[in-house]
Amino acid sequence: MDADETVGGENLGPRPKALILAGLAGCTGMDVISILEKMRVKISEFNIEIEAEQTEEHPKVYSQITLIYKFKGENLPPDKLEKAVSLSQERYCGVSAMLGKAAKLDYRIKIL
Repeated sequence: MDADETVGGENLGPRPKALILAGLAGCTGMDVISILEKMRVKISEFNIEIEAEQTEEHPKVYSQITLIYKFKGENLPPDKLEKAVSLSQERYCGVSAMLGKAAKLDYRIKIL
């Protein structure tokens, strides 16, 4: 980890808050893939993008986090994708549960 040069860092590593978002994507992403495998849904590509808004005042915290789940594959069933993402967000992902107590969490699903 490192900080920006303007605050004494050397800009050689990720910021702590960025790592929190990476942890969120990793947690829910592993859930979703595991659930879809159990549903026998074959995904050829999977990616999660995150958009996050921070408060203006210090300490600057995330107030809104949106996860964009991107799926690629043949004949992907939208209902199963929605179910897998929903189960991860509402039941299995501990990082989502924890961050949801501090910020508004939303998600979108895109089939590419």
